[in-house]
Amino acid sequence: MRSPISQRKYAFRPFITSMFVLLALLLAACGSTGGGNTTTGSGGTTPTSKPSVAAPTDLLTPGTLTVGSDTTYPPQEYIDNTTKQATGFDVDLIKAVAARMGLTATIQTAQFNSIITSLQAKRFDIVISAVTINSDRQKVVDFVPYFNAGESLLVQNGNPEHISSVSDLCGKNVGVQNGTVEQSDLQTADAACKKAGKPGINMTVLQDQTAVVQLLATNRVVATYQDSPVTDYYNKLNPGRFQVGGSVVNAAPEGIVIRKGDTSMFNAVQAAFNAVKADGTYTQIINKWGLVTGAIS
Repeated sequence: MRSPISQRKYAFRPFITSMFVLLALLLAACGSTGGGNTTTGSGGTTPTSKPSVAAPTDLLTPGTLTVGSDTTYPPQEYIDNTTKQATGFDVDLIKAVAARMGLTATIQTAQFNSIITSLQAKRFDIVISAVTINSDRQKVVDFVPYFNAGESLLVQNGNPEHISSVSDLCGKNVGVQNGTVEQSDLQTADAACKKAGKPGINMTVLQDQTAVVQLLATNRVVATYQDSPVTDYYNKLNPGRFQVGGSVVNAAPEGIVIRKGDTSMFNAVQAAFNAVKADGTYTQIINKWGLVTGAIS
């Protein structure tokens, strides 16, 4: 689950030569990742479904739904290495939502820890980027819930460090993405370790999720902590290499993010999402990406 907070940024870490083949395959499947402070478009899509919902009256560009997303977070949003376009569960869903409003969705890559600020500055119409809904976020933006996700640990196959929860991470090297709920939870666990007289958690915090998993692939950390769908994705991508450490915890809803008080946008997006659910498109997209356990009723 990702929850935008302002923190310092970390650079992409280089490959270790002995792991080059594995990580090259990982990147080929995941696609290249976006980054930096400059928001770049990843192209639009032509609506294929008959519009059934009136479009918002305050679009940045008429006929286009401009969507902010940190496209470094497979399987929910990432850049396809072949097409160089944004893809993933969130991307497919927001394209379908846009189509119900007779709009073309254009995905703009943005850094996650500043994406809400960019939305408030009207650089996008909306944001979809695996953003967790919580009380702090609801004070500054509005949400249309669309998915449920928990948190889980990714560890080496066989779980040689016997890690089943964050409480097992005292004194260990752990990777996490900057600006996420998981980072906050690791900070809480780190404090608990120290309070108990144990060594703290040695966190490596990076800007994108693919780089985080590379830390585990190159044995620079013993675990990574991220949304459960992301854990499952990388585990499936690398059979026999990783496994889930322990169980999924802290399940919570994720939402399409809308500027606070933007009634026209909120009502249109909510109605369009309801239409996508009602006609079976939502279920089709959920099944396509293997995220059945996260579907909302």
